[in-house]
Parts: sequence; C-alpha cells; structure tokens
Amino acid sequence: MRLRLAAAALLLLPASPAAQAQPEDLLPASPPIAARITSGTYTVRAGDSFSTIARRMGVAVEALAAANRMRPPYILRTGQVLKRPDPASAPKRITPPPVPARQPAPPPAVKREASAPRLAWPTSGAVTARFGAPVKGLPNNGIDLAAFAGMTVHAAAAGKVIFAGKEPERFGQLIVIDHGGSWVTAYAYLGKVLVKEGQTVKAREIIARIGKSGEAKRPGLHFELRKGTSSRNPSAYLPIRL
Repeated sequence: MRLRLAAAALLLLPASPAAQAQPEDLLPASPPIAARITSGTYTVRAGDSFSTIARRMGVAVEALAAANRMRPPYILRTGQVLKRPDPASAPKRITPPPVPARQPAPPPAVKREASAPRLAWPTSGAVTARFGAPVKGLPNNGIDLAAFAGMTVHAAAAGKVIFAGKEPERFGQLIVIDHGGSWVTAYAYLGKVLVKEGQTVKAREIIARIGKSGEAKRPGLHFELRKGTSSRNPSAYLPIRL
C-alpha cells in the first residue's frame, strides 16, 4: 500500500525544468528527409551512407564508386566531397534494332509448260517492253526488242510458217510459225520478210530483217509466244542472257 502511495506522490510532484522539456527536445535532431541530389558534387554529412547517396543521385553504387575511385567497403567521412557520375558514363539503355519494313513478296515464278518448244532469242536486242506492260492502254501480249534496221531475225524454234505477209491493223510485216501442240510464235514490225507461208524452218534460221512497219515508230521487233489463242510470257521460256 505504501509503495502505491509513493508512486502516486511521484506523479503529483511538480516536474523539474529538465523533465518539462519535450521528449523530442532531448533527442538529437534527426536529419530532414533527403532530397534528390542533382548537383555535380555532394558533401557527406553525419548519418550518410554510400548506398543512400547513390540512391539519391539516381545512380548505381558501382558507378558512384568508380567516379570517386573508391573500393568496398566505401568508408565515408563527414565533409568528404563526392563527385556525381557523369550521365554519359551511366549504363546506356539498349535500344532494340528497328524492325525492317516487310518487303512485298516476289511474284510467283512462272511455271514453264512441259509441252512448250525450246526457244532461242529471235534477235540480240535488249527488251524494251516487257510482257503485260501497258501499250496504248492495252497489256503487251509479248515482248519488244530493240534492234537496228537490217539486223537479222531468227526463228525461235523449228516449225512451219503459217503466215508471212502484211497485217494491216497493227503489226505491219508479220511472220507466224507453228511449232506443233498448238504452240506458235509471232514476229512483228518487220522490215523485210524472207520466208513464205507453208515453208518449214529450222531453229535459229534467218526468217526476216529488222525494219519499221505497222505501229512501230522506230526499228525493233515485237515477239509473241502463244498456245492456241492464249498469250504466254516469252521471257519465261527464253534462255537467260548473261
């Protein structure tokens, strides 16, 4: 009972000046909440740790240590000045390589029909108009070859001449050769025809000379390959030029 009274008496006694001080006044002042370090250098204060400083700088501990030539265990002293790592030395973000634009698929290869005759180039000129290219608003049913007037024209394959003369609408001087199996070749815009209808010719035999007739505006050769009434791309059946 006496112990309880003594304890109660102590609670009722006036407090000493030291006892009246607030608890926070008796404790050492805690450092303020750390702000992010953005300056080029930082002066170490009491209570700082190396990892805390690195985190406030927004850099890796290893980068901060390398910039200040320090090694573990990274002992600090108050007043020590630390250099902030150069942003250029920070690990660079790896940028994935750009995804190349998707290239359009190449056109499907033309399948050569087994029954087609084995063709040779009718003249040595370069191709100036490809199969299917628009010519006066219409698709080209053959290929056009550049040539000089007087150059020879050869039969692309052996066969029988079924037309040799002038076609009045478009092709001018024209030769058509039947190779069998409904396959025919046609040679148009000729300057001079050297074969006759019903004549049998050999592959690469001279059948005409280059000139300018029909719709042609300059010397050249229009060459077609047909099966029945359907056009075929001659370039798919001619040998590749080196």
